[in-house]
Amino acid sequence: MDVAHCYLDGNADAVEFCPHDPFHHVLAASTYTLQEGDQPSRSGSISLFDFNADVGSLDLFHRVDTAGIFDIKWSPVGANNIGTLLAQADADGYLRVHSLECSSDGSNSTGIFLKELSDARVSSSMCLCLDWNPSATSISVGLSDGSVSIISFLESQLNIQQEWKGHEFELWATSFDIHHPQLVYTGSDDCKFSCWDLRDGPSKLAFQNAKIHKMGICCIAKSPSDPHSLLTGSYDEYLRVWDVRSISKPINETSICLGGGVWRIKHHPFVPGLVLAACMHNGFAVLKINGDKPEVIETYSKHGSLAYGADWQRGELFPEGKKMNTAIATCSFYDRLLRVWMPESEIAT
Repeated sequence: MDVAHCYLDGNADAVEFCPHDPFHHVLAASTYTLQEGDQPSRSGSISLFDFNADVGSLDLFHRVDTAGIFDIKWSPVGANNIGTLLAQADADGYLRVHSLECSSDGSNSTGIFLKELSDARVSSSMCLCLDWNPSATSISVGLSDGSVSIISFLESQLNIQQEWKGHEFELWATSFDIHHPQLVYTGSDDCKFSCWDLRDGPSKLAFQNAKIHKMGICCIAKSPSDPHSLLTGSYDEYLRVWDVRSISKPINETSICLGGGVWRIKHHPFVPGLVLAACMHNGFAVLKINGDKPEVIETYSKHGSLAYGADWQRGELFPEGKKMNTAIATCSFYDRLLRVWMPESEIAT
């Protein structure tokens, strides 16, 4: 069920609902636009929207112009009481952290805006992806030259802690282990899925699988409810279920083909095993994963270009029988389209 949509100012590549109370209505969307010519440039923006599911409204209230952005992530809930933060990884090689602030001067309709707290030049290469550790004291960054950077975030300051050459090609996926934050997972265009132990510096390779993914790895998502379960998505169109106790192969050898490169995976914030996937050339999919068996329960194909950004709205659940009133935001790249919709499937809470 479609609720609202709008067009962004550039090519849309990431959407993130704010997980922090009382800002669950705030939706951030980022863009990356390559200006070709004799002196090519990469520009971008972060737009903040006020989403109201009751009336079906999606209102832009704040925008920040930046370098071209590849990834954005809100800080984790319950992390050291540091406030509501949004990190960006951009094409200029910078990691930037913004704070969501409230003003009383009436400068916009909501009184909410982003204020840049800190930035760090990570590399002369492009920053392609990022992830916060659970305590929001570190951020992992994947780079276009295959390197990994671990950057501390203490007292609003960013400082590079560790950096190493983890992969041969672009590193599109990095993820802290939620349950064991000394571990960081990475995935790259070299088809290697790796895990690093941050207790050794430069980080020690805990394991690496270079056989299963037939094309580059785009995303990695540790299950918040199952400490042993982890998902990867690849250009080879497969979403794979891994048991991190036996990482040499997926616990389900065949996993599931989603008909398009699996660019982003998002676990539902409350419902175990419920997953949202952005499938590049094949729209978006909602899956239920029972143990090692992923099953598509719904697809969404109302975007006309590369399906890149996807996220669930946080907040209270309003069960209607077995149906759950949870909004989903999705965006597509070349048509610059942002949509918010409700899944129509019956999803058990």
